[in-house]
Amino acid sequence: MADGDRLLGHLLRRAGFGASSAEFAAYSSLSYSQAVDRLVNYEQIPDTVDSNIGKPGFVGTTSRGAFSPNTVADDARQRWLFRMVHSDRPLQEKMTLFWHNYFATGLSKVTGQVKNPNGTRLMAAKAMEDPAKQRGQIELLRDGAVGNFRDLLVAVAQDPAMLVWLDGDTNTKAKPQENFGRELMELFTRGVGYYTEDDVYAAARVFTGWNLKPGDNNDSSSSYTFVYNANQHETSAKTFSFPIYSDGSRTIQARSASAGMQDGVDLINALAMHPETAKRLATKLYGFFVSETATPDPNLIADLANTYLQNGTVIKPVLQRLFTSPQFQDPSIFFTRYAWPVEFVVRSIKESGWAGFSLGTSLSPLASMGQELLEPPDVAGWSLGQTWFSTGAMLARMNFGSALAANQKFNLAAAAAPSRSSSRAVIDYVVGRLTVDLPSDVFNDLVAYAASGPAWTGSDAQLQTKAPGVVHLVLGSAEYQFV
Repeated sequence: MADGDRLLGHLLRRAGFGASSAEFAAYSSLSYSQAVDRLVNYEQIPDTVDSNIGKPGFVGTTSRGAFSPNTVADDARQRWLFRMVHSDRPLQEKMTLFWHNYFATGLSKVTGQVKNPNGTRLMAAKAMEDPAKQRGQIELLRDGAVGNFRDLLVAVAQDPAMLVWLDGDTNTKAKPQENFGRELMELFTRGVGYYTEDDVYAAARVFTGWNLKPGDNNDSSSSYTFVYNANQHETSAKTFSFPIYSDGSRTIQARSASAGMQDGVDLINALAMHPETAKRLATKLYGFFVSETATPDPNLIADLANTYLQNGTVIKPVLQRLFTSPQFQDPSIFFTRYAWPVEFVVRSIKESGWAGFSLGTSLSPLASMGQELLEPPDVAGWSLGQTWFSTGAMLARMNFGSALAANQKFNLAAAAAPSRSSSRAVIDYVVGRLTVDLPSDVFNDLVAYAASGPAWTGSDAQLQTKAPGVVHLVLGSAEYQFV
């Protein structure tokens, strides 16, 4: 593969979920900088992907009854996977996944309070389709995927699912609830070591009255919305260990209850623009898009952090700078980041094919691999990197690869038919299609596998055995678990 194609494949795996042959061909007509521009400036591309669910030519879905992703959790998961496979805005879906882990919120707790189907609505409903115009948290994150981080923090603080998840709905002046204030500082902005316990209590009081206007838990057309309850806001001054205002003041002065919502806005503004937040976000984005294991270049992190601050906390310019950096384009980092289960599954489908395959069959394997969409394990999100790879999780990946390859048996054989002149030609075709970096000994083992058995004739029967067989072996290989 040419160096330009390798770099483009790297970009599409990291800024998206890999590419089908048709998608790769479309991007191949662009220069690298043009490809980055297309990915980052996705707002120029119509978002019509959901309208293709259920149509021929696209990956299938399976549902009990009518497909209802606004109210049925497994349908919501399938809709998101469908978007990952087919969206013309892959970076938007990749960043939505990033934020889903960053602002980790679990469906089970939300459902425990508001009951199903309202739990799914609070997590995944599309407002334009919901009877009460309820917007789920995933849609909120998708809308703000590359936008203003400060605005995203405000929206998340007022998101009904987050209010349930971190108990903001119980935050009152008589009993300030510390969960959101703590995670705002520890996980969402500055990080561990940059706040005190007194800061946590002050933040809890800042957000008193930021509550949830409940709907009817037995009515799926009921609306759950943020409400500022002025009579539940604690109005005294709140002092922090770090500056809140540009003049260096660390104290949010006492306000009337009616004006008290500004307390929370002031704190979020201060945290969003804090240099440590900029550095932490830059480091998180580096880990997600470049490397989880390599020590980040401090000059690049500083550059990304400055880009974030100079652009008023907008994420898009940070990503543009990251994708065009020498560190991102360095061939030594290609195929070095451990693939999340969702990344593995979606890339496998995009590269192997999907005709006749249903996303419903991927949900149990994903859970066995350690990642169930809408259900991160705790407020810190999923454990990443090598921790994805327990024995059971790796077996689940191998079994999924086997099931997908078997499902695509005839499609893969037909696609490999032009290479039927030799078993080696079939190997070259399949390995090229799967964009994997195989060492010579592994590649030679595949050649030996393809040549095993009766003398090669290139018959349909041989293609239907060897083409999916090689796909199965590659998808289950150690090398394919990296992006």
